[in-house]
Amino acid sequence: MTDLGLLTTFTGSLIAALLLGYAAQKLRLSPIVGYLLAGLAVGPFTPGFVADRAVARQLSEIGVILLLFGIGLKLELKRLAAVWRVAVPGALIQSAASTLVAAGLLRLLGWPWEAGLVLGLAVSVASTVVMAKVLLDNRDTHTRIGHIALGWTVVEDILTVVMLLALPAIFEAGGSPALAFALAGLKIAALAAAVLVLGRWVIPAALAGIAATRSSELFTLAVLALALGVAAGASRVFGVSVELGAFLAGLAVGRSEFAARAGADAIPMRDAFAVLFFVSVGMLFDSKALLAAPLTAAAVLFVILTVKPAAAALTARLLGTPFSIAIPVGAAFSQVGEFTFILGALAQRLGVLGETGWNAVIAAAIVSIALNPSVYAWARGLRPAREAALEPLPGRKAPPNDPDRCILIGYGPVGRTVHGILAAAGTRVTVIELNLDTVRELRAAGGDALYGDALRPGLLEQAGVETAGSLILSADLEDAAEIVRRARSLNPELRILARCEHLRDAGALKKAGATLAAAGEAEVAVALAEAVASGTTTRALRRQQADIRARLYRGA
Repeated sequence: MTDLGLLTTFTGSLIAALLLGYAAQKLRLSPIVGYLLAGLAVGPFTPGFVADRAVARQLSEIGVILLLFGIGLKLELKRLAAVWRVAVPGALIQSAASTLVAAGLLRLLGWPWEAGLVLGLAVSVASTVVMAKVLLDNRDTHTRIGHIALGWTVVEDILTVVMLLALPAIFEAGGSPALAFALAGLKIAALAAAVLVLGRWVIPAALAGIAATRSSELFTLAVLALALGVAAGASRVFGVSVELGAFLAGLAVGRSEFAARAGADAIPMRDAFAVLFFVSVGMLFDSKALLAAPLTAAAVLFVILTVKPAAAALTARLLGTPFSIAIPVGAAFSQVGEFTFILGALAQRLGVLGETGWNAVIAAAIVSIALNPSVYAWARGLRPAREAALEPLPGRKAPPNDPDRCILIGYGPVGRTVHGILAAAGTRVTVIELNLDTVRELRAAGGDALYGDALRPGLLEQAGVETAGSLILSADLEDAAEIVRRARSLNPELRILARCEHLRDAGALKKAGATLAAAGEAEVAVALAEAVASGTTTRALRRQQADIRARLYRGA
């Protein structure tokens, strides 16, 4: 493969993914459907441009590593703890039921038990990406339904990581499976100890040194090197999968003060390479092979669309959740995604899953991901479910926007003053700041602070912008308008107060969606006018200030 061939494969795959992903989005489907179809379009089973499958797979491995790194980075144990009585046993029971039903159906079609069980395990896992988008579109992310469903997926993610370890131990064991598991357990324990040491002392110290340079490029490079380096080192030194190494690396960084910025920096890289992962999966889809065994695809699709949601809903009900909540929770699981393909690809490499099963999984994935929003909307539209979705978790507030929650970007002299006023009024403030020492001081004093650039994808969401009552930009930022635009898209009802230095920038901030834009030039003029007119009555002074502001901001 020449450099030109590599570039052609990379470019062609991204262009196809862009076009078909956009088309899927316009049709109100998940972009993942478009990415899978893009793989089919550039694959060897369709006419026209054919990408190099080996190169695409190698590039997609980076996407898998970054996906697992992101899962470990954002593993929210607090959210899991809030719903663990339903999420933990629910995920275990639903996964077991879906796996056994899938294996039984495939056994009737002549499949061996081990292949059926592995394929059943693969399709028992739901896509966190697809689920999060469906919940967000229905404004259910912060309801009881959303908390149970997302907590459930956290358990499934952990189970998947375990299976990534267990499958090679089972099918590549030369002797006793028990011995293979024991050796694997020792390797994991050694790796976990090594990652614990790295996460406790080495990684924070290294990232602190890099952060001190104030170079965003170096920090982004450090995150990428960390994810790939730990994954590759875990595979080479401890003999475990790169996926497990990446997951543990994310877990280590996620417990540090650099979690928010590392996650924000990793998202663009993760998304780009994850797209290539889905494209590479689609390239392996052979429609002719699927037509030769349509019953297999039908059985897999039946499990995904019927057995999984029914098992999840019934399990949630048995664990004490009302049907009004259990039904939408079950409907959210009527799809498969990234981990299904990761497990399926591993099973293929181990020789457990053949081409027929792989094509059935891809076809069923495309259909289920496409139908999932409609299935969830139907379940969510039931009257009892609609009422229950508005119920908060015990002890939590339900309103979409909390007027007593504010996000403050920047903690310079202006930010400190604003923070003091808000804190005195009883407002809960989350500060986003790029000065690490400032973040540490705020946290040491019991405050809520995130270290990172507010413009980085995911950081505003982590700060809670979707439910905050207000957002204040206390610093004069070069990309303030883009921050305002992004915050407004995430929360249309958000009250946004933005600061800028020059009047010419106030108009751009207002156009981007700022509720109020305060320009330094105008406020200095108001302050000077107040000093000059020191003998004026209070009412006249206020009228004069209002006239000055109106005149100055009129052209902005």
